Amino acid sequence: MKKQSLNIIIRLKKGRIMKEYRTLINSGNDEFTEKRSRFIGYACPVASEKEALDFISGIKSKHWDAKHNVYAYCLREGNICRYSDDGEPSGTAGMPVLGVIQKSSLTDCAIVVTRYFGGILLGGGGLVRAYSHAASLGIAAAGIVTMRMCVICRLSCDYNQYGRVSALIPERGGSVSDSSFGENVTITFSMTREGLSLFEPVLADATGGSVRAEILGEEFFPVKDES
Repeated sequence: MKKQSLNIIIRLKKGRIMKEYRTLINSGNDEFTEKRSRFIGYACPVASEKEALDFISGIKSKHWDAKHNVYAYCLREGNICRYSDDGEPSGTAGMPVLGVIQKSSLTDCAIVVTRYFGGILLGGGGLVRAYSHAASLGIAAAGIVTMRMCVICRLSCDYNQYGRVSALIPERGGSVSDSSFGENVTITFSMTREGLSLFEPVLADATGGSVRAEILGEEFFPVKDES
């Protein structure tokens, strides 16, 4: 009798509002062979459960002839983590892949590990190690980025102030998204609240207090480590 795939949802405990999270930069994949079984780890950033399921479906369609397409994903949306062993013995495939995601402190990402069976049984411990390794390879190929909650700001300055003001923004860890040149120069940029608190007095000093930043909203952006 064929074993049914384990398909479990884990809801994470509610906590404080997330100020930052780690996710994948791009999609990536890598593979290795263990005792003639070919393991391919695919990793992809996703923003919703639909995106995660579409990614998983795409890999399954690509590798329709594979023995197993094990997956796991974690999302900020609904604080959900989900995994499937896809026919492997319970606890030897999907949960190890999920464990790699959690140990890497990643969210908004999905991983599929495709296995082409090579005819040699790996045993429970061997499967755990193989699926964990393939998941790690996929993550390494995709790359990791830290997303931090930033304020979106706008300021207006004279043309003779523009060069100094635009240089101050990246000095405080900010990123300019738009510059509009009219009667004055209007700059839209993102920056952490901590960075903004350091930016404001420097901006005031550089412009004699004539330029102030207006906060428009908040959004997650990739931010370089301040260390």
